[in-house]
Amino acid sequence: MMAAVEAYLALRRSAGFAMSNAEYLLRSFARFAAARGERHVRATTLADWASQGPSVAQRHARYQAVCSFVRQLRLEDPGHELPPPNYFGYKKTRRIPHIYTPAEVSRLTPQGTLRPWTYATLIGLLAATGMRVSEALGLRLGDVTAEGLLIRKTKFQKTRLVPLHDTTLAALRSYLEQRLRMHPEGDHVFVGSNGLPLTYCAVYPVFGTVLKAAGVRGAQGHRPRLHELRHTFAVRALESAPAGRQRIGQNMVALATYLGHVNIDATYWYLQTTAELLADTAAAGERFFTGEQL
Repeated sequence: MMAAVEAYLALRRSAGFAMSNAEYLLRSFARFAAARGERHVRATTLADWASQGPSVAQRHARYQAVCSFVRQLRLEDPGHELPPPNYFGYKKTRRIPHIYTPAEVSRLTPQGTLRPWTYATLIGLLAATGMRVSEALGLRLGDVTAEGLLIRKTKFQKTRLVPLHDTTLAALRSYLEQRLRMHPEGDHVFVGSNGLPLTYCAVYPVFGTVLKAAGVRGAQGHRPRLHELRHTFAVRALESAPAGRQRIGQNMVALATYLGHVNIDATYWYLQTTAELLADTAAAGERFFTGEQL
């Protein structure tokens, strides 16, 4: 079965998928099945192996990784058993995101030497564009163009152009002048104090420090996350939609494209209820029940 795992990983990687976590899980399962003397996937064996995960979420992740593998195997060999879906009854829950106010974003973007400039520009760029953190950290100097930011090999292995407001582009170029003056080597836009590309592992604790210093707190004791600047961008974009918030649906496709979503369902998840959007929803519902044109 290990040979089938390697062939499957090679096929998926040729399509642009990293498969780093799947590689570990599938090899682990193949060794588990081999220890039982099995050359085909058996649903009971998969359930036993996946049950070794310490939580329901991890057991589900282990189970699903092999299910995807089995669907590919059965195209050539129906002797593999197709396991029943959602064996562990896992249901993913999402934490309600923190929507940053303009005042909070301002407090998160201090100015100073290169390190504060780097984080101020990174946070400001995320707030102004709704980019993924990984996309911002992966930017190269050549990706900053007069038309916007060229985002290469996104989460779904696509490339897109993110237009920038003139003020955002000016702020980014101002930072780049400082960055190139102090660290002329390398072509990453965001670098650390050593001139090397900035990593998420370095950004995460710094952002926590900035949150504390700025006095920004989330609901129910949860610390706001950097990724929630993306949620905030999506909500604010719809609140200020040129066609009017009562016609938000007409702007969803454009927003999904801008955010780099493959499925528009992912875009709807970002629409956290705010007082403004809730008022629009209530008004639209009232017009519907009274027979008015929406």
